Amino acid sequence: MNRRAFALGLLAVAALAACGGAPGARVITAEGVRRETPAGAPVRNLQPALAAFGHSLFTEVAKPGVNTVLSPLSIAYAYGMARAGADQATGAELDEVFGFPSEGPHSAFNTLSRVITTTDRPPPVPDRDATRDAQKGGGEPEPPVVALAGGLFVQDGLAVRQEFLRTLAAKYGTGAHQVDFTGDAADVINAWADERTAGRIKKVFDRLDPDTKLVIANALYLRADWALPFTDPPEEDATFTRVDGTTVSTALMRQEGAFRHASGPGWQAVELPYAKSELAMWILLPEAGGSPGDRLSPAALTETAKALKETRVRVVMPRWDFSTGLDLGASLAELGLRSADYPGIADGLFLQQAAHRANVTVDEWGTEAAAVTGLAFAVSAPPPAEAELRADRPFAFAIVHRPTQVPLFIGQVADPTATG
Repeated sequence: MNRRAFALGLLAVAALAACGGAPGARVITAEGVRRETPAGAPVRNLQPALAAFGHSLFTEVAKPGVNTVLSPLSIAYAYGMARAGADQATGAELDEVFGFPSEGPHSAFNTLSRVITTTDRPPPVPDRDATRDAQKGGGEPEPPVVALAGGLFVQDGLAVRQEFLRTLAAKYGTGAHQVDFTGDAADVINAWADERTAGRIKKVFDRLDPDTKLVIANALYLRADWALPFTDPPEEDATFTRVDGTTVSTALMRQEGAFRHASGPGWQAVELPYAKSELAMWILLPEAGGSPGDRLSPAALTETAKALKETRVRVVMPRWDFSTGLDLGASLAELGLRSADYPGIADGLFLQQAAHRANVTVDEWGTEAAAVTGLAFAVSAPPPAEAELRADRPFAFAIVHRPTQVPLFIGQVADPTATG
């Protein structure tokens, strides 16, 4: 994977004008703390951890025959921020479920975010109505845009611990937006998500409990052109066979060229690189009747990475455009995250809601994808824990940063004509 793909004492709290954050909110942060320049904190342990967590969650939430997309990175990043305020029992469960390193996730996430992102600012909104002429090659591919942001939204008057604010400022570059959860806090949080995903995700929570006192959020955005776009005329009215054997008619994009390809008993894969970056999409195709999710296991991803070799490949696959919404609380409880106490953020704070939204659009020219994760906290006693690759059948996909193999997005295409 060698190609380019993708002095603190007691601190006072300062109220600052929000910059590039949530409109209409003030930001509190630890005075005098700047985001640390990574000192080479290793991220290699994050890749297997994120791959394992992503596959475990995918296995828990994905249903056969249903399109699914989620971002292991977005979810882990949000919970990594929360880890800075977890009590001992909750912290131990977070470490087990997410595979956080023994020294904590904060330095590794700080390093990783600097490695994979292209901007610290909100991503620009592209002209999604613009047309590109396949016969003319669609123009020069643009460099990718990858943006990863953390957000903290705090009820005005809630006493947030200084150590927590120091960690978020130094490791995540995040201050706390002061909001009123009895007023317009949901609008402020949604506006932040909308801005940080270039308009692709406009709502974090379906509703916020009126007892909410604090929200931790993450937003991840990616837009990337293929290094080699699909400029061959598509196969119109082609047949895609769903997992239950029924079929749908859809167009299949086509191209032939030099790609890295891998195969083994019951599977094959192709790597589609994005232009001017270290990012790529792996199309992971099981044999007919096989489970796409099986190719997203850590062992399968490692097997794919080791087996990829450049050869001439004819790639035939559909466009797709869909979204997924998840209530993370019950799913993560099944994986072992049942404790919910975060007194290191503020007295009596517990996690009340956890939501994740992700979407992905893939066409002849490239990919646009976004994800948000929202963790809502309240203050009171916690509630009970709750050689030709032809993708004409269900398949999995993973958008990875090739040098680290960190999965930014994973999913399955069960029906490319469905939008959810």
